[in-house]
Amino acid sequence: DEDVQVTGFGYAAVKDEGASTVFDSETQGYVSRYTSVTYSLGYIVTQEEIEDNRYEVVSKRRAASLAFSFRQTKEVVHALILDRAFSASYLGGDSKELCATDHSTLAGSQSNELYPGADLSETAIEDMVIQIYGATNDKGLAISLQPQSLVITRQNWFEANRILKSVLQNDTANNADNVLRSMNVFPKGIVMNTYLSNSDDWFIKTNCPRGLISKQRIPLGGPIQDNDFDTDNAKTKCRERYIPFWTDWRTLFGSVGA
Repeated sequence: DEDVQVTGFGYAAVKDEGASTVFDSETQGYVSRYTSVTYSLGYIVTQEEIEDNRYEVVSKRRAASLAFSFRQTKEVVHALILDRAFSASYLGGDSKELCATDHSTLAGSQSNELYPGADLSETAIEDMVIQIYGATNDKGLAISLQPQSLVITRQNWFEANRILKSVLQNDTANNADNVLRSMNVFPKGIVMNTYLSNSDDWFIKTNCPRGLISKQRIPLGGPIQDNDFDTDNAKTKCRERYIPFWTDWRTLFGSVGA
């Protein structure tokens, strides 16, 4: 699958009396390519288990384990998008990693990475939110991008809650309002992803409409069952095809920590 971005139009022009309307044209942006990956796994019930009337018990247990493996696989595969967000080995349609300081647009270079990187803190969150509010589209138009949720690792879970849920400003004796909480900067709250492996990374998910996308080419099917002629064992397998990726990098702003 290919997802082609369109740049849209620039600002509307002032039209003098009797003058002609200025016409603008859309241009093609970068192309994001989604190549589905097949995931397959199965289990075996031996002929002896069948003969000893253990097929139903063993098969049900292994079927539940198989379903669990597929669920965990999908979680890990999707978490890799964030784990690789700063890696130059995994590039999007604009030939840049998901979180970068130099995404090229018609209006010049734009950034969705907090630079220099900073550990999760109230000040760092505010800096990234300010950066989000200043985001523009490919032609430089302000788009009122809004933060939606704070995405963190398990290592930052308690710190994130202390920062966002304190009634007053966190880690200070000043009687100051916790503006992140009082202004409801993150309407969808804190999202902890236990599958993320880079403990210092943290992200802010925005309301960008064409951002993180998961394309399911073939849903989880099966189980497909058959018997092996040589061993008389009963075989069961499942498979599915999908790919997570991103189209618009403005969907996620991130920091690699300090």
